[in-house]
Amino acid sequence: MKTVFMFPGQGAQEVGMGRELAAGGGEFAQLYKQASEIVGYDLGEVCFQGPEEKLNRTEVSQPAIFVTSAVCLEALRKGKMGDELAGVEPEACVGLSLGEYTALYASGAIRFEEGLKLVDLRGRSMQEAAEKRTGTMVSILGLDEEGVDKLCQVVLEEGIQEEDGMETLLKPVNYNCPGQIVVSGSIRACERAAEKAEECGALKAVPLKVAGAFHTKMMAPAAEKLGEALGKCSFARPRCKVVANVDGRVYDGAEEIPAKLMKQLVGAVRWQQSIEYLLDEGAERFVEIGPGRVLTGLVKKITRARKQKIEIINVSG
Repeated sequence: MKTVFMFPGQGAQEVGMGRELAAGGGEFAQLYKQASEIVGYDLGEVCFQGPEEKLNRTEVSQPAIFVTSAVCLEALRKGKMGDELAGVEPEACVGLSLGEYTALYASGAIRFEEGLKLVDLRGRSMQEAAEKRTGTMVSILGLDEEGVDKLCQVVLEEGIQEEDGMETLLKPVNYNCPGQIVVSGSIRACERAAEKAEECGALKAVPLKVAGAFHTKMMAPAAEKLGEALGKCSFARPRCKVVANVDGRVYDGAEEIPAKLMKQLVGAVRWQQSIEYLLDEGAERFVEIGPGRVLTGLVKKITRARKQKIEIINVSG
C-alpha cells in the first residue's frame, strides 16, 4: 500500500498536545527538553499547560506544532500508535505550510535541531512582519478558484483605502480543498471580501484569527531573514518523495529546498493540488501525524470530490 505521511500547519495547536506521550519520560520527553534548550523557553510546558493565548502566538505555535508532530512521528515509528503503523515508512511526505518543514524532517532532508531552528526563526519573523504591517485572512467557502479570483478583483476595483495608508492587498493564498480557499491581505480589503462573498456566489466567509496576512508580500521581511538562515543550512536528499506547497510537485533534490521554502512564505499554498498529485501517483493511505485533524478533513473532501476511496488515519498525541 502506498502510504503518505502528512503534517499539520499553524492553527492545529491545542493546549495539552504531546502531554500523554511525554508523561512517561524517555525519548519523547527528551525531545521537548531538547527543543526548549533550542528556543530558550520551556516549550513543553506551553504545549502541555498553556496558557492558550501564549500557545496561539505565531512565534510559539510554529515550533510547538513542529516538535509535537516530530514526537508523534517517533511514537508511530516506535509502535506506540498501533500495530498497523509500527515500522511503516512512507512513500511520500507532505505538510501544510509550516508542516512542510516537518515533512522534510520526516524524510531525512533535515535534522531535528536545524529544522526547529528554522521553524523558530520563521515564526518569530512572521510575527514581527505582522506587527509592522497589519493584515488578516478570510476563508471563502463554496467558490472555485475562478470565483475567488473574481471576488478579489471586485473588492480591489472598489478602491478601498486602508486605515494605515498602505497599499490595499487581497489575494487567494490557501487552496485547501474544493470549495475552500483562503484569501489574505490588508485589513479593510479582507473585511470587504467577507462582506461581498455571498453576493459573489460563496456559501459564506469565515474571518480567521491570525496575526497577519500570511503567504503574501507582507511577509517579505520574514522571507529575507529566513532566506539567510536557509542558505546556511545543510539539506540532504529526501529518502522519500516530498511534495512542495508552492507547486504541488516533488522536490527533485536538496538544492531546491531553500528557494521553495522562501517562496512558500510569500506565495500560495496549493494543498489540494499537492494531494491530487499524490492520488494520481497511486497513494492509497494518508496518515496525519501531529496535533488536530484538519488535514484529515481536507483530504476527505478532496477524495470525495474525485469519488475516490482511500484510507485515512489520524495519529495525534
